[in-house]
Amino acid sequence: MNDASPNVARIADSLLGGARLGFEDAVSLYQTANLLELAGLANRARQKKHPDRTVTYIVSRNINYTNVCWVRCRFCAFYRPPGSDEGYVLPKEEIIRKIREMVDAGGIEILIQGGLNPKLRLEYFEDLFRSIKSAFKVHIHGLSTTEIIYIAHLARLPVKETIARLRAAGLDTLPGAGGEVLADEVRKEISPNKDTTDEWLGVMRDAHSLGMRTTATMMYGSVDRIEHRIEHLLRVRELQDETQGFTAFIPWNYQPAGTELGGTKTTGYEYLKMLAISRLVLDNIDNIQVSWVTQGPEIAQIALGYGANDFGSTMFEENVVRSAGTSFCMDEEEVRRQIRDAGYEPRRRNTYYQLVD
Repeated sequence: MNDASPNVARIADSLLGGARLGFEDAVSLYQTANLLELAGLANRARQKKHPDRTVTYIVSRNINYTNVCWVRCRFCAFYRPPGSDEGYVLPKEEIIRKIREMVDAGGIEILIQGGLNPKLRLEYFEDLFRSIKSAFKVHIHGLSTTEIIYIAHLARLPVKETIARLRAAGLDTLPGAGGEVLADEVRKEISPNKDTTDEWLGVMRDAHSLGMRTTATMMYGSVDRIEHRIEHLLRVRELQDETQGFTAFIPWNYQPAGTELGGTKTTGYEYLKMLAISRLVLDNIDNIQVSWVTQGPEIAQIALGYGANDFGSTMFEENVVRSAGTSFCMDEEEVRRQIRDAGYEPRRRNTYYQLVD
């Protein structure tokens, strides 16, 4: 950092001395540091947690059990409102078939998410999860905070009790979906019918208190500013200080095609900056995952030098991002090749980021 600007050098020295990155310095670093400076800082932070050249991944399958949703988020091109001829609920037999296909390919985890479908109650999910667990030894990573809040509302139960019942039926961990940007000014504009920042954090806190682990995400680049994104990171860091329940953080950019909100897609340059800032702010979360699904494999490879240590999952299918015009798919062989070509050693993991190969 000898050639860095005085401001960047000051922040770098502060981080090197063990200080945490605060709001003002995080905003300043994003605005003034160049990509190479950010890469150097973020890669150093990564090496403190992961000193070797290992990059992990998981063999998993994403299953969208329904696309029916009444919330009508302005950034979503996937949902169909109740009553739409294009709405669907996958039959249980189809879900089981998809899981069997994944298991036969060596998969160990399903990511199962959908929409807020008024016809699907708590008992539906309990039956589905029990059926999956009775048929397969797979990890169920599923349901966004928004889905859980709605399931609890329909069941007239507290959120924590709802999570406990879902866990007893077979739900193992929660994804960070629904986080978008944890700033209510943004959430009111892009998803006015959705849960608030405090409600999202509350679901995660409840899950952590029950012994469940979760991930955290951020979808940036819609109407948010850098100040909103840093606020998001700090709220996640604050909860992690309290619970230590997050296993990983995954930032990805808004996909505008086909959405009501519209707008333009942010660049790979901005993605690398956000990834590096995420690694620097989230000093208490061990794993940062790239989003090759939205960025493509080339940017994902570069991102491994910007603080990320995980390549995410294989992709049998993907529907939410695909519906907004972005489509990348990779099997396990291709994931491993991409990691090797970037100069790292690929290692299979489970949902808890434990090596399984």
